[in-house]
Amino acid sequence: MNILVIGGVAAGTKAAAKLKRELGNDCSITLITKSDYVSFAGCGLPYYVGGSIKTREELVVNSPEKFARLTGVNVRCGVEATAVDTQGHTVTATNENGDTELIRYDKLIIAAGAESIVPPIEGAGLKNVFTMRTPGDGDAIREAAKQAKRALIVGGGFIGLELAENLLSAGIRPMIVEMAPHILPGFDADFAEYAQAKLLEAGIGVLTDTRLVAINGNEKVEGAMTDKRKLKTDMVVLCAGIRPCTAFLKDSGIAMDKRGLISVDAHMRTSAPDVYAAGDCVNVFNRMTHSVQWSPMGSSANMEARLLAMNIAGKEEEYPGVLGTAVVKLAGLNAAKTGFCHSAAIAAGFDAESVVIATDDKAHYYPGSEVMSIRLTCDKRTGTLIGAQAIGKGCVDKVIDVAVTAISLGADVYQLQNMDLCYAPPFSTAIHPFSVAVTALINKLSGAMDSIDAQGYGAIAGEAKLISVTETSNLPAEKNIPNHYFADINGPIDGLDKADKIVLVCNKGKQAYFAQNRLRRFGYMDTYVLEGGSVFNEQLFE
Repeated sequence: MNILVIGGVAAGTKAAAKLKRELGNDCSITLITKSDYVSFAGCGLPYYVGGSIKTREELVVNSPEKFARLTGVNVRCGVEATAVDTQGHTVTATNENGDTELIRYDKLIIAAGAESIVPPIEGAGLKNVFTMRTPGDGDAIREAAKQAKRALIVGGGFIGLELAENLLSAGIRPMIVEMAPHILPGFDADFAEYAQAKLLEAGIGVLTDTRLVAINGNEKVEGAMTDKRKLKTDMVVLCAGIRPCTAFLKDSGIAMDKRGLISVDAHMRTSAPDVYAAGDCVNVFNRMTHSVQWSPMGSSANMEARLLAMNIAGKEEEYPGVLGTAVVKLAGLNAAKTGFCHSAAIAAGFDAESVVIATDDKAHYYPGSEVMSIRLTCDKRTGTLIGAQAIGKGCVDKVIDVAVTAISLGADVYQLQNMDLCYAPPFSTAIHPFSVAVTALINKLSGAMDSIDAQGYGAIAGEAKLISVTETSNLPAEKNIPNHYFADINGPIDGLDKADKIVLVCNKGKQAYFAQNRLRRFGYMDTYVLEGGSVFNEQLFE
């Protein structure tokens, strides 16, 4: 069997290597790529720019020669696929010298990946304007950063945010420009706003709802113009999105969407016989809704490619779909998510309920303990978990990985409340942060707790009384918030009518819940706990 693979990096190399292990000498595999690289860690590029990864060699997983020797795959770099004839089972390819050839295949794997989008704006061709996709891009940005004082990063997605953190650590003042209403796509607005506030504190500027319209300079970058203001900068890095490298498939008959993403089934088969695809150039589907979803992640590419190879080898395995799981390291902060955020769950048609909690990420008395904020989202009717977000200085990935497992197994929150999760003071709290969030969500579903998030508070702020229930309020004095320590609530409170709408706030939300429980005993029934407390909702009290 002659197998041709178009593209390397994650999906192409994974598929080729797995097929060789499965089929051995029963197949001949050729991998072509227009790049000089066959396998590199693109996700590590921001950390290479910042110096955490010292050398380019550390980013290169395998050289073409090493990969060929390890796997038995025939690797041909500098060879670009320009057309596919699915009926004739041939691929037209052009090498670096401009020579054209026809390559025949029995099975074709398309892992062409994606490329950075360069917006059609004035100045995009100036020196010190970069994209962030290849080791060569990393080299160029790293070199320019040695002479730069300011950097403009276009795009507030994960790559842009990681690059900003790393440029900051290199002594450069980064500014992020994002067209969307908030950074961190896939997170709810309040989580994104919390992250943005922390970035500003760390020295990273952020402009949202802002579009780059021009890059200014004489030969090289000297500044930039947005639709709102002028910006000083010495370099511009375009992290505004990617698009699939599938233009060569235009007349192939292979089904694609309007963006050029290849349509595949659960076996990673395209619409053409004997043609498979994986990685950043394909649409897969959401694990919960089975709706089409793009997942341009190295983790997804590897899973897709392995399953693709198993199917070509005759194993008939089905891809279960993606959840949109991701984690990002920010300046002094980590953020992670999986499944649907609350707003996306509503948009997807779920009758969604969610809760936000703030809690210690390890025993409060252990050195290095920090606050972690978590939102869990479930289907209100069944309690089935459908999403989770976590943000804090600690290991947010632990919480999200538990949520991934739960969602993948179709678990509801009632099944999750008594899990035997790891505990020791250096690692967690006696009641695990995930369990704290689960319990809070169950309390909200059952009516044992009435609570609101920042948006909910904004809707009733004009009619509600805001009451601090900590022993010593850390809320600004100018807010003139009366203090009623929850432990001292043993009867009706002077100045509070039982018909009043009351919002209870403490540092993290737990004491507010305790206060609500006590107030209910004495007839105060229109009370609400502010989810996440003042720690997560700092912007409300500025």
